[in-house]
Amino acid sequence: MHALIRKSAAAHVRANSNFIHISTSTAPSIKETGLYGFHHLKTPKGFQRFVDDAIERSQELVNYIAGMPSSPEIIRAMDEISDTVCSVIDSAELCRHTHPYREFVDEASKASLKVNEFLHYLNTNHSIYKAVNKAEKDSNSLTHEAHRAARFLRMDLEKGGIHLCSEKLDRANELAINIIQLSREYNENIITDPGHVDIFPASKIPKKLHHLVSPIYRNLPGSSKGSWGLRDKTKEKGFRLATESSTLQGFLQCAPDAGVRKVAYVQGNSVPHANLEVLDKLIATRHEFAQLMGHKSYAEFSLHSTMAASPEVVMSFLLEMSKVVRPKADQEFEAIQNFKRENSGDPNGELDPWDEAYFTWLMKSAKYKLDSSVIASYFPLQQCIEGLKVLVESLFGVTFHGVPLAPGESWHPDVMKIVLHHPTEGDLGYLYLDLKSRKGKHPICAHFAIRGGRRVSETEYQLPVVALVCNFSGSSLAPVRLNHSEVETLFHEFGHALHSLLSRTEYQHFSGTRVVLDFAETPSNLFESYAWDYRVLKTFAKHYSTGDIIPKELVESMVGAKKMFAATELQRQILYALVDQTLFGEQPSTGIDTMAIVADLKRQHTSWTHVDGTHWHTRFSHLTNYGAGYYSYLYAKCFATSIWQRMCQEDPLSLDTGSALRTKFLQHGGAKDPADILNDLAGSGIVRSCHGGIIPDITSLCKEMGLLKC
Repeated sequence: MHALIRKSAAAHVRANSNFIHISTSTAPSIKETGLYGFHHLKTPKGFQRFVDDAIERSQELVNYIAGMPSSPEIIRAMDEISDTVCSVIDSAELCRHTHPYREFVDEASKASLKVNEFLHYLNTNHSIYKAVNKAEKDSNSLTHEAHRAARFLRMDLEKGGIHLCSEKLDRANELAINIIQLSREYNENIITDPGHVDIFPASKIPKKLHHLVSPIYRNLPGSSKGSWGLRDKTKEKGFRLATESSTLQGFLQCAPDAGVRKVAYVQGNSVPHANLEVLDKLIATRHEFAQLMGHKSYAEFSLHSTMAASPEVVMSFLLEMSKVVRPKADQEFEAIQNFKRENSGDPNGELDPWDEAYFTWLMKSAKYKLDSSVIASYFPLQQCIEGLKVLVESLFGVTFHGVPLAPGESWHPDVMKIVLHHPTEGDLGYLYLDLKSRKGKHPICAHFAIRGGRRVSETEYQLPVVALVCNFSGSSLAPVRLNHSEVETLFHEFGHALHSLLSRTEYQHFSGTRVVLDFAETPSNLFESYAWDYRVLKTFAKHYSTGDIIPKELVESMVGAKKMFAATELQRQILYALVDQTLFGEQPSTGIDTMAIVADLKRQHTSWTHVDGTHWHTRFSHLTNYGAGYYSYLYAKCFATSIWQRMCQEDPLSLDTGSALRTKFLQHGGAKDPADILNDLAGSGIVRSCHGGIIPDITSLCKEMGLLKC
């Protein structure tokens, strides 16, 4: 949706404690509240009142703005509208993804739809548009941040079509609603239709994979028909594999039977079939919307206010990256193929897509003697949370304390609440941690900005509140131990959370992650590097039973294994970004065949074959969340690698490093031009100009990956 309120925000409750584990029986009495500290959300129906109050307050502010107060007051009132409405939107989204009770989820969904309808009213309100234009022109009476806010507010309104004639504006609003509905349908299909394969006989599945599958039984030839669930001598045992993405990846990595891998790969990359049609409709709807706005394509519409500025700049960057990475990726492909041939005894054997995860893991294990269970033994979830604490205390001189949850504030017993506290500045913000998987919880890893920081008055600052949500498997009976990719994910999402918690912008419109699309992933990618550095890992990665610190040799082996096929992984990300750009680029009059486009791009930019009939892109949720913006992950990877090498690598946990990251980078949120932030932080050369836009310098990334032609 293209709206005045671009992003999200919601509540904070002050309290005190001393460590992460809180005994609520001994904690001081805390007043009852609702979800996330909102008193309205004590019951599911409270979402109705929450929305109504937000609309009522926003309407009061709209009336005030229509009276044309001073330019600073216009911007301040607009920001309060944004804050008020975002508190509903983000609370509803967090609830929809995490709450265990259907009543809350349903009411949150209704609230989301109702507030989005109100956003259409705001986006088509000419009094608001007139006032924002007045403020933008009155630059002398505004601070730099306020003037930037006025400019972005005006652009956001125009993205919604405020400048169009009434007939076109009505159509734009209709299309915007359709885009929301199609995106939601696409993502729901991914959740509800993960696909499955039934594998017989059971002997084809080794014991180490039994935790990923469920037993089933079928009638043997000649036996009478009966229930698949009954077990007797006339039935054959097999296993059912749900081909949800993360489960499928783990299965393909360890399944020795090539035929089993093939059927699992094909099925997992052929669902949900319904999304082929949904995606066609989404592409067509976005294209029509973009053309109404005067753009040639949705990509052009989406990118004109980003650092890249245009699809031409993005494609130039992606094609350059593809060319640079291709030689090493081809070398890696040949190495995997040769390894397969040696292991299979077939000197002419071809390398298939379902072979990649299996043989790359075998090659890594053979060279570095890695055992995933051994690695996970050093990463109990509680110790990983301790690692987050180490990061903020070492880098920013900030304590990381557990806070008692008020009655009604939490949505599940697994949820923890953390306060970040600075010895001289006081509390900086609040963080909810909801990290374990459970029935009914969306299988996501994400950061939700419940409330953005903003200046309320000369003496009061609204503290940011965020939720970090992951889906790590485990329970109270079987404590969670993370594989290292999950540790990396946790640090990635924590980078987003820190961006929100440490920003100190005047306006919530720029708080934390409310930045241009191709800058948003930079902090998260930077903090991934901390999850690979032994100097960081040794501070918290300890064996769950012995307490021994993770061996340096093991970490070195993990890093070596990571680098073995780094070019192949980078090439995959480039392919994803090329698919995203192409699908939302200029459209032929006859429409497009998304399966053909994906297949052609894979053949052009990789050595891997495409399996006819498969369509992995129908469960690539970034096509809805980041339409035409997936390239931003590659931008972030380049920026973050440069920052790491120039600022962090020498002493990653020093206060000096943390001070620079906070004062020159994180605290600015979106209130400062991202190119200026990057140059100020890491020095000149981190960005390059290209055809009227900005692209990252790729030298640091090439150096890290050994792409010697850079």
